Amino acid sequence: MHPSKPALPSLRSSLIASAALALCATSALASSHREAPFITAAPKVDATDFYMFNSYEGVASDGSGGKSANVTLIANYLPLQDAYGGPNYFSLDPNALYEIHVDNNGDAVEDVTIQFRFKNTLKASGAGITLPIGPTGAKKNVSIPLRQAGGITGVAGDPLSFAETYEMFIVRGDRRTGTRHQISIASGSPTGESGTTFTKPIDYIGEKTLGDAAAYDTYANKYIYNVTIPGCSSPGRVFVGQRKEAFSVNLGRIFDLVNAPASVITNEANAKALNGSNDANEFGELSDKNVTSLAVEMPASCLTASGADKVIGGWTTASLRQARLLNGKPSSGLQTSEKVGGAWTQVSRLGMPLVNEVVIGLKDKDKFNASKPKDDASNFADYVTHPTLPALIQVLFPTAVAPTNFPRKDLMTAFLTGLPTVNRPAHITDLTGVDTTRTGPLAEMLRLNTALPPTQIGAQNPLGVAGGDTAGFPNGRRLGDDVVDVSLRVAMGALCTLTGSADALKVGCMPSDAPVGGLGFNDAVRADPTHFKGAFPYLNTPLPGAKNL
Repeated sequence: MHPSKPALPSLRSSLIASAALALCATSALASSHREAPFITAAPKVDATDFYMFNSYEGVASDGSGGKSANVTLIANYLPLQDAYGGPNYFSLDPNALYEIHVDNNGDAVEDVTIQFRFKNTLKASGAGITLPIGPTGAKKNVSIPLRQAGGITGVAGDPLSFAETYEMFIVRGDRRTGTRHQISIASGSPTGESGTTFTKPIDYIGEKTLGDAAAYDTYANKYIYNVTIPGCSSPGRVFVGQRKEAFSVNLGRIFDLVNAPASVITNEANAKALNGSNDANEFGELSDKNVTSLAVEMPASCLTASGADKVIGGWTTASLRQARLLNGKPSSGLQTSEKVGGAWTQVSRLGMPLVNEVVIGLKDKDKFNASKPKDDASNFADYVTHPTLPALIQVLFPTAVAPTNFPRKDLMTAFLTGLPTVNRPAHITDLTGVDTTRTGPLAEMLRLNTALPPTQIGAQNPLGVAGGDTAGFPNGRRLGDDVVDVSLRVAMGALCTLTGSADALKVGCMPSDAPVGGLGFNDAVRADPTHFKGAFPYLNTPLPGAKNL
């Protein structure tokens, strides 16, 4: 049972803090799409967004019941997918290791890790689907160039050239040296399968192959598995597959030096100014894109520590083998042009939204992707204490004066410790006192208080805690949370405005430090939380590569 929600004032302060750092550099937001030089060359391992929230499927108005005892974690990869991107579409990398990490004791080191390994297997012992070509008596069986040779419904005889499958593991302790157990399919899964090999549904090639959106849903939902997780008291669920992009952002205008009048981007009344008719453009330029999602739901008790503190921190990473040897004469098969070996080497990292995209300097973006939270203070502190985004906004809009408090302890609180009374681990102290007396690490990750009840989907406020909804960002992140608008406001000093002249929120600043801290900064697009699904995996059906004429 979740306790009642805390009073709004203390939480409101908290959201604004966390959002602040998440956006500490949001004049170019896309949570984490193509955010670092190296990762642009490896899109299959490019983490785009990470969501973590107390599950709200079937909950009552007070947040109880339904799936409220569970946590949903979603890691999105392979950004900016055009639905028509055949003939290969968007399989994940079998030579990569995809992971979701959880720190449950506030030491900035993973305590629980969920691992995914993928495998692509050609049909007919490596031949794929072949067709007999030529005259009678002289026919040759020739491999077709497409993923499919007919309609697909999710039955054993589907004409697919290759199957994409995956295995899952849970690791307790260090991700490489901890105790590792395999996750298996539990009874009651729609496909009736058992064992440890999961199937990823094929991407939404188009309506001729897979039917309309309802038909594709029926097909893809067969691969929402119940799972047995060693060490957990009750089953979890998993879905891996293509989904419609869920991140709402006015991407082009932001990257084009915030190409909008100041009167638009500083007024909450304009938060949906560019949503378009019937909210057709509520995701901005990402409205016509798909993404690949790794979604897991598991009991909160399986993620939290045994004590009273139920705050967890989460992030996702992808790793490749350290060595790659290119084969100039590849054999027939899938991905035979390279041989890989050596230790796993992390190349992508994502916790809080927007951090590497718009907080970390260009020269350190690859370094951040390879780093671990425990090393953030020594590697990246300057980007938080002396952020560049507010200064850039002031250059572009001279009347939007950047905050003047340095170091930006308000952003350090949001970005590196979590927010008091909301999602800060119990043993971590605030940053307003003498530095030598504080305790706890300074580390970036998405933090969630699993003891706070979820909010029903119809009552969710896209501004999260700042809008009076304590179950939203920065207390975790749900699909409908407008992290761009919240982060812009925090970067420009909203937390300093809220804390008052006596610094009631203990964030190390006051209203006079933030001349525009009370303005409603926004990017003119905002998704409606009710436009997402109300049940796991919550993400929307992907867009089809082609519609029937």
